[in-house]
Amino acid sequence: MAMKTTVSPLTDFHFNIHSPKIQPISLNSSYALLLPFSVRCNQNLPLHFRRRFLHSSAIQRRRSLPLTCFVSDGTAYNVEAKATTDDLSLEVKKKAKDVAPELKGTSIFLVGINSSLKTKLGKLLADMLRYYYFDSDSLVVEASGGVAAAKLYKESDENGFRASETEVLKQLSSMGRLVVCAGNGAVRSSTNLALLRHGITLWIDIPLQIIAEEFAEDRGQLPVFDISTSGSYSEVLGQITSLYQEIKVGYATADASISLQKLASTLGYDDFNAVTTEDMALEALKEIEKLIRMKKMMEAAAKPF
Repeated sequence: MAMKTTVSPLTDFHFNIHSPKIQPISLNSSYALLLPFSVRCNQNLPLHFRRRFLHSSAIQRRRSLPLTCFVSDGTAYNVEAKATTDDLSLEVKKKAKDVAPELKGTSIFLVGINSSLKTKLGKLLADMLRYYYFDSDSLVVEASGGVAAAKLYKESDENGFRASETEVLKQLSSMGRLVVCAGNGAVRSSTNLALLRHGITLWIDIPLQIIAEEFAEDRGQLPVFDISTSGSYSEVLGQITSLYQEIKVGYATADASISLQKLASTLGYDDFNAVTTEDMALEALKEIEKLIRMKKMMEAAAKPF
């Protein structure tokens, strides 16, 4: 059961790709920007997702209430799903409350092949941390004049389109308190990777078969520039696999990864569909907490006696 989230928009936030409002960021120290978050922050150092939360293994692991309760008129109803979901949501909120002050406004960039789970995770993290949420591809679409115009722009001027993606990332990286779902183009160049290093980067690693199934079922849910959604499932899977092979090196530069497959195994789920957005959010917050802790340890070790 996914949690409904609401994120306040930045009403005065405007992108103008051709006339950027900020000065270009110097990339003379791009090597340092490509270092992991814990190191670069230390200046002293050199398918589709069906929510089946009542999965048997999940129930056994998180049982807190009997399956059936009776109200005063004798009506029976199931409370376990709500209790389980509420418990997990409270756990996510508590972890976010602990992590937020330590972040000090550092933005979070989610990379990985675009999917609905990545989008939902970004919105939930923004809601829990009281951050603003943006999707970089959606901003490119808005600046281009719509999905059709953006796709035409990419087909007619590939270099110009990639420059637009970079400009969007540049403006986002100049701000704080953001959770950004970065598009597939975000890891295609060293310039983009350097811009992502102004925040914490998490690789949302979802099995490609699940993403292909999701696209095959709902072909219009996300802005897609690198994948043709008009083909069959096998054709879409082939395109996604080729795209992944092309840009996976960029994903490997992320500060941490959130693997759906590993998380499902850790939680004892028999299938990936049992993993909820809350499960993913809690894992992401734990990884962020580890990165912050590592940064503090390295800073302490660098202090003179």
